[in-house]
Amino acid sequence: MRQMNKSWFKATLLTLLLLLISCGDSAKKSEQVLLRLGHSLDMQHSVHKAMVFLGERLSEYSNGQMTVKIYSGGQLGTEREMLELLQIGSLAMTKVSASPLEGFAPAMQIFSIPYVFKDNAHFWKVLNSDIGTTLLKGLESFRLKGLGYYDAGSRSFYTTNKPIHTPSDLKGLKIRVLNSPTAVKTVRAMGAAATPVSWGELYTALQQGVVDGAENNPPSYYISRHYEIASYYSLDEHTAVPDVLLCSLHVWNSLNAQQQKWLEQAMADSVIYQRKLWAESTRDSLAKVIEAGVNVIYPDKQAFVDAVKPFHDSFANSPVGDLMAEIRAM
Repeated sequence: MRQMNKSWFKATLLTLLLLLISCGDSAKKSEQVLLRLGHSLDMQHSVHKAMVFLGERLSEYSNGQMTVKIYSGGQLGTEREMLELLQIGSLAMTKVSASPLEGFAPAMQIFSIPYVFKDNAHFWKVLNSDIGTTLLKGLESFRLKGLGYYDAGSRSFYTTNKPIHTPSDLKGLKIRVLNSPTAVKTVRAMGAAATPVSWGELYTALQQGVVDGAENNPPSYYISRHYEIASYYSLDEHTAVPDVLLCSLHVWNSLNAQQQKWLEQAMADSVIYQRKLWAESTRDSLAKVIEAGVNVIYPDKQAFVDAVKPFHDSFANSPVGDLMAEIRAM
């Protein structure tokens, strides 16, 4: 109860702050539509750069009638707090990882199930299909409008004291995971003890031995400087969890049809732009961690695929199992 009250209090304060900012901005140019976008990423991240690009494109499409103001680095709170602001219409947009969204739309857990997608081309084929659209549509009953997906690559294990060549190497290790029940089950299926830790606390958790490792994509591993402590990086690439750009459904419905179209066009442009940046960032990040002395391992993925087969089988005769079968057939 105390935690809920604290969260509500912080959300209320942020709402009041945004309202005060709105009054000032409205006085400057009341005819404009100003969309505030909050996220927790570093400004060097490809997704932040894509959001800046989205704002530029939106301004161009609308001939200056619509603009985006970005609050990076968690200025407006945690991902959860910004989601709450979206739900009440006090914030226009935010970025979240797809995994925690399974708390809203259970089908989103598909991204936290390992080895569902054959490769990167298959992954994007699915996201750009009716399946990807339907997954985003499922968020609307929670007052969230999914605008699209940004590339967040594949998640792989990195550890502090021992390399991971096979799933048996994970046994007894405490591995940090996303705050997602399915992500927890995935890591457990491979033999490790799944330990949810917030991203902001992970560096210290690795340093102090609270966890023995974590799992993430190369750019996040590099930008976070986790490689300074966890110098074994095993590219098993078990899951592909995209980032999702969300809009408050209340804000979305306040836009007219033309404004919605402009925003959708700007989003589509930013997705293409971000995917290019992401590919470059992935290559550069791997090169830089290798230069820093990281032991990068390319394990036999089949051993990991075999280890999670019972976990896959557990979804038989369920909506998620049906979705997995549909994806595999594509």
